[in-house]
Amino acid sequence: MFGCWTSVSRKSVLPVFEELNGILFYPVQYEGEESSRNVFYTGAAPNQQAIPAVDYLMKEEGVKRWVLAGTDYVYPRTTNKILEAYLKSKGVAAADIMINYTPFGHADWQNIVADIKKFGSAGKKTAVVSTINGDANVPFYKELGNQGIKAQDIPVVAFSVGEEELAGLDTKPLVGHLAAWNYFMSEKGAVNADFIKKWQTFIKNPKRVTNDPMEAHYIGFNMWIQAVKKAGTTDPDKVIDAMVGISVPNLTGGYSAMLPNHHITKPVLIGEIQANGQIQTVQKTPGLIVGDEWSDYLPDSKDLISDWRAPLSCGNYNVKTGKCGGKSK
Repeated sequence: MFGCWTSVSRKSVLPVFEELNGILFYPVQYEGEESSRNVFYTGAAPNQQAIPAVDYLMKEEGVKRWVLAGTDYVYPRTTNKILEAYLKSKGVAAADIMINYTPFGHADWQNIVADIKKFGSAGKKTAVVSTINGDANVPFYKELGNQGIKAQDIPVVAFSVGEEELAGLDTKPLVGHLAAWNYFMSEKGAVNADFIKKWQTFIKNPKRVTNDPMEAHYIGFNMWIQAVKKAGTTDPDKVIDAMVGISVPNLTGGYSAMLPNHHITKPVLIGEIQANGQIQTVQKTPGLIVGDEWSDYLPDSKDLISDWRAPLSCGNYNVKTGKCGGKSK
């Protein structure tokens, strides 16, 4: 199965895949802190999206104060927990970190944006790191504009706003704000141009956009094909074992490889939102980033690794105790 959209949905179906020994390719950025033999995580781990975005804001924008704003569910809470620990490891004081959560579909942003504006008036460059999901982004960005908060004043870097979300929005309040992904439709190259053309032909709409999770599925599906060929069968156990080491083209001009922890290598792109709903790359990592399933910045995770190859065959092996703490093959 190639699917699921939120971490809640993935965690809900995970026991079924493990019980029935199925294979799930999960294409969306997620919070890490998980490694299942039955799942291949083709979306970004925090070190392939969230942490590089924070690094960009620190180095390029000189940000000193941080608003971690998210929707109240698994992905934002765990990602922000990692980011808070990461920021503190970089010397950021607790007083310079503001964390806020809102329900799915939250619409009344007036007071929250006023708090962000006040937080950003302390004389230090402030940025918002947004894990706000779905429709709630529309009134959020609109309220930023209503209160006169411009991208050059308090930039917002979003992890859940891509081309598909922008296609349904009035982009004026978003222009100049940032997004962090591993793929943008605007990336130049013959492979991406061919993919876009085929997609728009298939959907019979020359205006339909592509986005990061589509690329993740493109990579994952092609990896599955290669693994089936390598294994000579669609038997799940043999395909799972054959997946590690498979390398296929991505859409940004390189190759992505499947790692022993069932994550892939990915470039990281920071982009600026344009008036036409596209995202223009302003920084791209020179190489591919290895997906880290267990965060180095959380005390319960920093000593864990995942390696689903024999003889280890473990998703959370503690390198200090030498023990596998969870399910193994």
